[in-house]
This record gives sequence, C-alpha cells and structure tokens, in this order.
Amino acid sequence: MPVDEIKPTRAGLLLVRRRLALAERIHRLLAMKLDGMMLELVKLTDRTALKRRELEEKYTGARETVAVATMMEGATGVLLAALSVETTPTYAAGQKNVFGVSLPVLEPVMVKKTLDQRGYGILGTSSVIDDAADAYEDLLEAIIVSAELEGGVKRLLDDIERTRRRVNALELKVIPELTELRRFIEDQRDEMERQDLVRLRRIKKIKAERAEKP
Repeated sequence: MPVDEIKPTRAGLLLVRRRLALAERIHRLLAMKLDGMMLELVKLTDRTALKRRELEEKYTGARETVAVATMMEGATGVLLAALSVETTPTYAAGQKNVFGVSLPVLEPVMVKKTLDQRGYGILGTSSVIDDAADAYEDLLEAIIVSAELEGGVKRLLDDIERTRRRVNALELKVIPELTELRRFIEDQRDEMERQDLVRLRRIKKIKAERAEKP
C-alpha cells in the first residue's frame, strides 16, 4: 500500500510502524555491509597497487631478458622458439562471494611450462631462450593476478556505490517520511481520542442532568 493511502487508523499506525522497523533494520544491515565492503576495498586496492608494481618490474625484466636472448640467438631464433610452443596459455574463471559481491577468481592454465612443454627443444637453443621464456611466463601470471584484483576492485566500487545510494535513500527519504507519517497518525489518533473523551463527558453530563430532573 502506498504511503499516501495509509489512513490514520490503528491498522494504519501498525502498518507504518512495521514498515519503519523494517526500513531501520535494512538500513543497519546495509550500513554494516557498506562498512565491510569499504574495509575490503582498502585491502584489495593495497594488494592491487603492490601487484601492479610487481607487474611493471616483471615487464621491464622480461623485455631486458628477451633483448639479451635476441642478441645471443638472433630475432629469428627467438621467434622460432616462441612459435614452437603448441599449448596456448590461458586461465580458468571463477567467482568468490565477499559481502554479497561476486568477485572474479582467475586461475592460470598452462602458463608455466616445463622445458619439454615449450616445444623448441633443449639442444637447439641456449639458456637465454629459457630465461626469456621463464620471464614472460612470470609476466603472464602477473598479468592474470592483476586482472583478477583490478576486476575485484571495479566490482566492489560498483556495489559500494549502489549500496551507498540505498543507504542514503533510506536515511534521508524513506525513514524520515515514515517517521513523520507515524507521528502524524499518532497525533491524529490522540486528537480523535481527546474528541471522543470530550463527547463522552458531554453525554455523561447530559445523562446526569436528565437524571436530576424530576
């Protein structure tokens, strides 16, 4: 029933009180959820910043390593070693629930490989190719980890904004309106009770006066 259709009756007052109690309970729960998500966001952003720095360091290291491999084996040798890898690295996507928010979970699949899984053969290449492969596998793993964390930060931020809007709506609009309506109905009922009491007294007085007449 819309608020403007609630009548100043006992049933209407009970209905408003139930709605107000429910709104206050939801407000408390959402406020607690919002606080929890904010704490989780702080921890997640700290981890994300750390992993981003590690990613940048690994990117720089991988470029330096492949530059050394290119000097030692030539660009063609590095390219042939890269093309010989048959299994494409990828990831498995999942989710985890944090304060009701589904955060992404990314697991690397066939990113780190053994020497025989790389396909280019041990005898045909030098250790600098292995070093370059190791460096880029580490870099790819770091990219997947960073993508998982940054995706989690984005989802948390989106849900925090939605939750904050709901908390503000309850705090600034719904609860004040219901509180004012409850107060209005209570005042109306008090006034009606006073009027009923006045009428009752008048009726008793009239009956008493009639009873006194001979």
